[in-house]
Amino acid sequence: MNVYEESHKLAKAIKESEEYKQLKTLSEKIEEKNELKSMLKDFMEKQVEMQTKQMLGEEISTNALEDIQKLSAIVMQDPLAAEYLQAQMRFGIMLQDVYKIIGETGAVAQF
Repeated sequence: MNVYEESHKLAKAIKESEEYKQLKTLSEKIEEKNELKSMLKDFMEKQVEMQTKQMLGEEISTNALEDIQKLSAIVMQDPLAAEYLQAQMRFGIMLQDVYKIIGETGAVAQF
């Protein structure tokens, strides 16, 4: 068995998955709507920024939490945006599962 051939098969399987296809279709629809695209980009950047701060142990202000909650409520009012974020989450969960399976191989060098 060639690991590289198998990794290409995995990449193909991911691209053929319903999670990927749905996310790609929704991404294409959002690309056509500049205002929605901009709003989602802003929301996701703020989410990543907040998650990064949490991971680094930095305190997140009450105002920042309220801002992201308000922005989330606004974004989720748009059905396409809500569907896209849900599809993105499902795709992310699938990838996490794949990483977990790969990580369970125990193929890490032991020193």
